[in-house]
Amino acid sequence: MAELWTEAHERLMVKDKPKKQHKVFTLLVEVGRKEEDGLPDHASGAALMCYASGVDEAEAVRETVALMKQAGLAPLDVTGYGSLDDRLAEGHDIEEEERALMQRALEENSVVVAQTTAFYEGDA
Repeated sequence: MAELWTEAHERLMVKDKPKKQHKVFTLLVEVGRKEEDGLPDHASGAALMCYASGVDEAEAVRETVALMKQAGLAPLDVTGYGSLDDRLAEGHDIEEEERALMQRALEENSVVVAQTTAFYEGDA
């Protein structure tokens, strides 16, 4: 009986799928205004340069937008600049500080906001 149970159990067990390796993607997120969003008083919005971990860029974008909404921001648009490998292949010069932030996002499976630039009415 135990042998039958073992055979049945082995047939029903789902093999662990190999996990896809995460990469870090560089994203520029434009946000509008929302009450209590933490942006400067007279700003009309902002751009946030982010490094986000994901198995692909689409996942990194989804996670980043969800995080921005949880933080009380109003994401309007996201521009993806690719993974570290993509950027290097395009000839981007990536400083050590930027690489360290990317590594942090990868290790923590998180979104790191590296820079925030507020927009003001009349900015060109």
